[in-house]
Parts: sequence; C-alpha cells; structure tokens
Amino acid sequence: MRLDTKTIGNGNRPPLGLALGGGVARGWAHIGALRALIEADIEPDIIAGTSIGSVVGAAYLAGRLESLERWARALNRRRVIHYMDLSWGGSGLMKGARLVKVLEHYLKDVKIEHFDRRFAAVACDLRTGYEVWLQQGPVIPAIRASYALPGAFEPVRIDNRYMIDGAMVNPVPVSACRALGAHMVIAVSLSGDAFGPIGSSHEVDFDDGSEIEPNASEIAIMAHQSINKLRPDRILLKSLLGGTKRGKSPRIGTVMMGSLNIVMDRLTRSRMAGDPPDVFVAPRIGHIGMLEFTRADELIERGYRAMQHEIPLIRSILEIIGDMPSAASPTDGRMEEE
Repeated sequence: MRLDTKTIGNGNRPPLGLALGGGVARGWAHIGALRALIEADIEPDIIAGTSIGSVVGAAYLAGRLESLERWARALNRRRVIHYMDLSWGGSGLMKGARLVKVLEHYLKDVKIEHFDRRFAAVACDLRTGYEVWLQQGPVIPAIRASYALPGAFEPVRIDNRYMIDGAMVNPVPVSACRALGAHMVIAVSLSGDAFGPIGSSHEVDFDDGSEIEPNASEIAIMAHQSINKLRPDRILLKSLLGGTKRGKSPRIGTVMMGSLNIVMDRLTRSRMAGDPPDVFVAPRIGHIGMLEFTRADELIERGYRAMQHEIPLIRSILEIIGDMPSAASPTDGRMEEE
C-alpha cells in the first residue's frame, strides 16, 4: 500500500473531512450541501464518499460539480429510462454502459491522485466482505465500484477483485475521513429521516397515447397496447420504477430500495454510535423515493438548506478544534476491515 503524502489542512484551521453518504437518487442533495459549503468559503481537505456520495465528491474535486448539477436538473422520466440499459443473463439488471458514457464525458482520464485533496471512494469486496477505500487510479472505475448496488449493477473488477456498493459496509464513511487525517468530520446522511418512500412515488407511464377503457378485459387491454409497450425491457422497467398501489404486492424496485434503506439505516446507526461525526447533516428528504432521479431541483435545495443551517456550528467547532493540540498523523490511504 502507498502512503498518501498529500498535505492536508490549510495551516489556519485543522484538517476538515466530509463524509458523503449513499442513497441512490437522494444523492443529489449532496450537490446542494457542497454549494452551501462553497458559499461559506469552507473547503474540505478530505472527502470520502459512498455510492452516489462518491460520484458527487469526485465531481466536486474534479471541478465538475456545476456540470453534474446541470445534468441532474435536466433529467426527466424519459431520460432516466434511457440510461437504464437492461442486461439479460448478467450479474446485474443493468449494464451501466450508458451511465459510464456520461461519467466519461465529465471525468475521462481523471485519476484520483490528480486531485489536490484526499479522496476515497468506499466499496465492498464481494468475496471477503471487506470495506475498501479506493484512492488510486482512474476515478471512473472507483466510483462505479462504489455505486455497484447488488442486483442492479454488475460488480466492478478492480485489482482482480470484484467490488460492490460501499453502502453494504459503510453508508456514511466518517471512519474513512478520520483515518485519512481529518480532525473534524462533517457527515451528510441521506437516510436521516429513513423509511419514507423507498421506490418511486408515481407509476411510470409507458403508454403510447392510446386510451383504454378502465373496465376493459385483459384481452382488450393487450389488444390496444402498442408493440413497443409490450417489449420485455419495458415491462421490466415498469416493474422496477413503478410505485406500489395500495393493496398490491410491492414491485421489485420497491423491494430492492426498501432493503437497501433498512441496511443503510441500521449500519449508519451502528457505526455512528462508535464513531460519531462532529457535525451531522440530514436533509429532510425521506418523502422522496430513492429512485426519483427527476426531483433534483428539490433535493439540491433541501441539501443546501440543511448544510446552510449547520454553517455556524461548523465554524464554531473548527475554531475550538483549532485551539487544541494537533492530533496524530493520518494513516495509510487504503484500508480493509473485517
């Protein structure tokens, strides 16, 4: 393992770490949180991100936060469906190739060691279950590994190991920030008000515009549907993104996101009990489904307001810690836990 020798801290205050948690579509709130820090002229020296948190954190350090924000705000239902390139017979429901093209547009040829500050994308080794902090090499494979949600995306191979979503082991990576040298850590959790909507709050409409009588028989409905609507990939997408009607069994997307929500909530509570952040930021976004990528405007605004509310506390803690004796030097950059 290579020791990261980047200088941390600006000499006027202690090193500041920012832990960006996982949460699928709710991760757009991280953009607003970073906007509030930028506005307050508070720059983190260390960023550790899990899943969508690694995507936003990497975009920020690469100077592409504004581009990511524009792309997120422009997402509509049709574009979201377009990016969901389904995989038949693979180890994940989606290939992820279309999302990779977007990442390559903004982050092509960017390497983690090129960042002027420390960065870690948190992933999980599928075979061992170890937590892995990816800090070297091209940034795109690292963040892909960090958001490779089991069942949704195929695992990502790095250094002959298959990596999956870091939310399986460390949903809000406070510990990574501290190990990398942060004397103070701000944690942004996307499940602070967990157990709101977990899939999508709406039904995805794949209709071709034709009107169907509500009491028509199943045969009549099938006859009126277009060939495009009956494509297997469209049917699967509807089962993934469609909301759950009252009295009906939950769809596969709702089950997957609900399970992830439970895992992240329990792991976050457990890990933060042993290593709490200095400032905990939890935007009130539980009413927004984890698959509602089209609600970037509201998510960004709520993330911004949540972080803005904590700015006075952040300044106070930085001042207090700055008067304390220097903490121990940071540990090695990449770490695995059993």
